Amino acid sequence: MEKNINVTLKIWRQSGPKAKGKFETYKLDQVSTDSSFLEMLDVLNEKLINEHKEPIAFDHDCREGICGMCSLFINGHPHGLDPGTTTCQLHMRRFNNGATITIEPWRSAAFPVIKDLMVDRSAFDKIIQAGGFVSVNTGGVPDGNALPISKVDSDEAMDAASCIGCGACVATCKNSSAMLFVAAKVSQLALLPQGKVEAAHRAKAMVAKMDELGFGNCTNTGACEAECPKNVSISHIARLNREFLNAKFKD
Repeated sequence: MEKNINVTLKIWRQSGPKAKGKFETYKLDQVSTDSSFLEMLDVLNEKLINEHKEPIAFDHDCREGICGMCSLFINGHPHGLDPGTTTCQLHMRRFNNGATITIEPWRSAAFPVIKDLMVDRSAFDKIIQAGGFVSVNTGGVPDGNALPISKVDSDEAMDAASCIGCGACVATCKNSSAMLFVAAKVSQLALLPQGKVEAAHRAKAMVAKMDELGFGNCTNTGACEAECPKNVSISHIARLNREFLNAKFKD
């Protein structure tokens, strides 16, 4: 049954990358518990616009848990408290009446704030451009399906490919490491025949680009796996390390 709650929102406001940011507090009454977290922010922005105030900038796109754009740090957790859930899949029924909700952008030197809750995550795109692709021609779809791939390998490759590149792993890591993201992208290709041709170059190039862009080192705390909305396993980091060492030995 639908009901309404009243919430207090402490939201990070920052006018630009070089500006000094601060938390601002907003009261929002009669919020439907059937609404999603982003719909709640839409309601707040409509209220601010009606009051001739600056609306809050935040990222979103598909609102179906696929694109990874909804990058919000909610009450100390990327995407909120619910495991295996993106911000757009989080609903207001998760919060109690009278709750105070703190909302921040991703905190990482590699993800500079653009405005308010929006950050520049183009560093991930640069890592993909460095080696997260297959340039070998594998033919059409029927030819691709004809390649023998074991069920175990195909399942694990699909699990790695489920990474949506949202950056929650970076946001929750004490070192702002991108190892889980890079490992997922390397792992999904390392397990497939199409990815073997460039395997050595891929591992070295993507790790080098990750380091160049200012991401920190992995210390295996497991926080990235715990907060990943797609439950990507840190076992992929072990495969990335093996791929990287194999590439170095070949050199």
